[in-house]
Amino acid sequence: MVWEDFDLLQVLGIVLDIAVVWFVIYKLFTLIRGTKAVQLLKGIFVVIAIWFFSSILGLTTVQWLVRQAIDWGFLAVIILFQPEIRRALEQLGRGSLFSRHSHSQEKAINETIDAIISSCKYMSKRRIGALITIERETGMSEYVETGINVNGKLTSELLTNIFMPNAPLHDGAVIIKEDEIVAAACYLPLSESPFISKELGTRHRAAMGVSEVTDALTIVVSEETGMISATKNGELHRKLEEDDLRKMLTKELHAAQETSKSWNWRGKMNGKVD
Repeated sequence: MVWEDFDLLQVLGIVLDIAVVWFVIYKLFTLIRGTKAVQLLKGIFVVIAIWFFSSILGLTTVQWLVRQAIDWGFLAVIILFQPEIRRALEQLGRGSLFSRHSHSQEKAINETIDAIISSCKYMSKRRIGALITIERETGMSEYVETGINVNGKLTSELLTNIFMPNAPLHDGAVIIKEDEIVAAACYLPLSESPFISKELGTRHRAAMGVSEVTDALTIVVSEETGMISATKNGELHRKLEEDDLRKMLTKELHAAQETSKSWNWRGKMNGKVD
């Protein structure tokens, strides 16, 4: 009986060990997605594939070269990707890698939602074009680097002033992280999907593009019609009213506490926008 209990404990320990390792790997994937470290990951897979096939085919010279690349590659990774590694360690030190939302974080999320909605309402009425991207789990440092650092507390006034016509930072996207405007005038990748309506302009294509490679939620205010749209997970939701936008922001920004729920948002797809 004791031996059976010991075997059961061993099995549970192995299962727990594997589960923890896979969870850590998953969290690391979400951290590097949308950053330059993704290219590193692709390169690692290529090196592993070359090593595998060279072993099968008996290519000893290629195997030696790959072994040298692996031996020295670790040091090269630390040097080349020091910013990404530092960012991951900082998040781990703050506990944000595994922690759940605290009361203060809940308050910050609600303030973020109110500021974004207030600003979008103002810009929509006056047909001021805007492109607002909200970072979630996927890192967006690659896109932050293309713009101008702001690192300012998010308020509706600051967000609106950034997109005012002829303002120095009004072109490009604003990237928001938690309750902070990280950067403005950022360049986002344009979607190349052939299924996007030709009516859509650069802002909407950029919003779609970033939603295809990250889990960010992006809001677009049309300069031509004042229409508010949003993109997430490669989907476009158009003609959002204030209540629609609030529901979407609340759902998505509180997603960490509502993982057991699934919500499928369908936007209206009529009308012409910039």
